[in-house]
Amino acid sequence: MAKKTVATLHEGSKEGRAYTKVIKMVKSPKTGAYIFDEKMVPNEEVKDFFKN
Repeated sequence: MAKKTVATLHEGSKEGRAYTKVIKMVKSPKTGAYIFDEKMVPNEEVKDFFKN
């Protein structure tokens, strides 16, 4: 019965799927080492995140 309860809770909420976790590798100007820039962005803004 727990599976049915969890499944019905996820059906009603579509807002969680509207965002994507994006990770971009960026070179640090001070040390020259690579750092990771992680953000949660709306699906429409994913391409804009990687352009900058």
